[in-house]
Amino acid sequence: MAEFTYTARNVAGEKVTGTLSADTRGEALAVLGSRDLFPLHLEDEAPLADTKRIRRIPARLMATAYGQMADLLRSGVPLLRCLEVLGNQTSHSGLKAVLGQVHHHVQQGSTLAEAMARFPRIFSEMAISMVRAGGEGGFLEEALNQVARFTEAQEEFKRRTLGAVAYPLVLAGLMTVIVVVLMVFFVPLFDDLFEGLRQRNELPPLTECLLALSAFMKQWALVVLAVGVGVGALVYRWLKTEEGRMRRDRVKLRLPMVGKIFVNLAVSRFCRVLGTLMHNGVPILRSLEISSDATGNFVLAAAVRQATENISAGQSLAGPLAASGEFPPVVVEMISVAEEANNLESVLLDIAESLENRTWRALDLAVRLLEPLLLMLLAGVVLMLAVALLLPIFKMSQMV
Repeated sequence: MAEFTYTARNVAGEKVTGTLSADTRGEALAVLGSRDLFPLHLEDEAPLADTKRIRRIPARLMATAYGQMADLLRSGVPLLRCLEVLGNQTSHSGLKAVLGQVHHHVQQGSTLAEAMARFPRIFSEMAISMVRAGGEGGFLEEALNQVARFTEAQEEFKRRTLGAVAYPLVLAGLMTVIVVVLMVFFVPLFDDLFEGLRQRNELPPLTECLLALSAFMKQWALVVLAVGVGVGALVYRWLKTEEGRMRRDRVKLRLPMVGKIFVNLAVSRFCRVLGTLMHNGVPILRSLEISSDATGNFVLAAAVRQATENISAGQSLAGPLAASGEFPPVVVEMISVAEEANNLESVLLDIAESLENRTWRALDLAVRLLEPLLLMLLAGVVLMLAVALLLPIFKMSQMV
């Protein structure tokens, strides 16, 4: 039997607080009713497993859990039993604890979406929104199955992306280490050697700048590093705010070359979720509300919410999206034609598939261009160092 704390009003309208014992949330509400109390707030005091230390659960594991839950529900297994089975069979301690708490909250009367929303670090906004729509529209199994597919597809895209940029990242890191080592430990060795040329004002300007930069790095490297870490921490905290996320997402969409990749990826998620919801009979206003969270971009989400307000006033979807200026014109045109042909949901899914394929091709091209650019940059830096150190040596040899 669990302990519940409650806040209620009696027949006189006075606020009353207290605790009571009951097996379920429903029984607790019944007890309050028998006491002529009208509940305002009811919370279970039962101790639950600590999930604050759970930072991340692998996306593939989450996708598997969503898919298994959909299969169990489709087979007629009750939701509470599904959560219990999934919690018992998983070997991941974090997922086991989360599923245990979700089971507890559902047992106490919360919907599955409400229970998942208590753990925003574990369940994405898209997953919570899809499950909420599935529960309201009576297609929870299909919603969970779609969430599993989305989660797995995003993880696969992330894996392919990291695999593609791994070599350029390693190359960039290696280049940075080489330059720092040369500037801090190697270049200062030439300072005394070139002292005579410096006194006669015959030291080449490039060499003078190189030696000055090397001396600065050697003396202030740790200070610069500490300041950089501090500024980075402040920027990271600011980016967690709503204003920071809006600025960051706007910059991402405007970046040269990679900006289109971010746009296509966000729009493809929006189109896939919106098309899936409309295909399952969810009203368009509710579908837009859910799919706006699926974009993963604050700027595009704001544009979708603005479109929702305009649609409620009788406009089409394509018009507000075009007016926002954030959606590609081709996508807006396809949505406009689909609305006239009354096949919007199927066209949205086609758009999502096309944009995902186009995004991968663009990313692959960007990575292919990045590799030679980094190699050329590394070669240019090393060449500049060599020239800056060899010019004084040539001048000294001519004086001998």
